[in-house]
Amino acid sequence: MADVNTDSGGGGKKHGKKRAKKTSTRIDMTPMVDLGFLLLTFFILTTTFNKPQAMEISMPVKDETLLDKDKNKVPAEYTLNLLLTKDDKIFWYKGMADPNKGALPSLNKISFGKDGLRKLLLEQNKKAYEKIEALKDDVRSGKIKEDVMREEIKKYRLETKRTTLVVLIKPDKESKYKNIVDALDEMAVTNVGSYALLESNQVEDLMLADALKYK
Repeated sequence: MADVNTDSGGGGKKHGKKRAKKTSTRIDMTPMVDLGFLLLTFFILTTTFNKPQAMEISMPVKDETLLDKDKNKVPAEYTLNLLLTKDDKIFWYKGMADPNKGALPSLNKISFGKDGLRKLLLEQNKKAYEKIEALKDDVRSGKIKEDVMREEIKKYRLETKRTTLVVLIKPDKESKYKNIVDALDEMAVTNVGSYALLESNQVEDLMLADALKYK
């Protein structure tokens, strides 16, 4: 509130004329403090805080037609192994690293990004990628509904389960959490339906240590 000071400040007559009274104003800021607290309380109660984001991982479809001894078998010729290590480095090889079944496969170094891991996955998963993208285009154009697309993708993956790419992501102790997230993102982008996070075995650790010496 504003108060008016009506002190005459030495008013009187001078040379036969009456001097005008001096006035001064003082602004009371007390109500502004109350208003500040009201605004602060309002913003606190109405603010939406950031919620933790979780990555959605598609779990494999249960196949009741397989025998128990065959459920965990992965076709070696369709298996792509990704070894994640320090300094954002990533190595890959096809098949299985078993010294009892011949020579060990050689490791190939690639990088994260469109020209690295994504390009590799698109090359290895080309048929499935094109099939699923065509179904997504049908949804966007209104030809089919999204639930129909999901059923078609589920059916396609069951039918081609033994002939589609399986990716095994194997980070070591020196890899970053960000690298794992980036690798999982690429699985979704390239429509890889079968993938898993595993620990590397001793043979792969030796292969990786040897590769890091020269690459």
